[in-house]
Amino acid sequence: MPKITFIQQNGEKVVVEDAVGTLMEIATDNDVEGITGDCGGVCSCSTCHVYVTHDWQDRIGSADEIEMDTLDFNEHKKPNSRLCCQIELTDELDGLIVEVAPEE
Repeated sequence: MPKITFIQQNGEKVVVEDAVGTLMEIATDNDVEGITGDCGGVCSCSTCHVYVTHDWQDRIGSADEIEMDTLDFNEHKKPNSRLCCQIELTDELDGLIVEVAPEE
């Protein structure tokens, strides 16, 4: 089971061992500040916006067109932006580190 690290806006880290589900589910279940997942994971808001650290971008992959369209409305979008509701955890993502983006 993967271990995931969320870096919150205040710099504090939330480390989750044995993570299962989407990154958004893991973040909300573990009270990660800045991840609310208001739409419930259907990619229609950006309340689960994260930045994928450089070392993990290739393994995570690119956002699809719907996710990119949703992110286009976010003023804090960067090239490494992703909606964590769209990232399903796999064993290959063990050790993943993401930074929580500023809230709108």
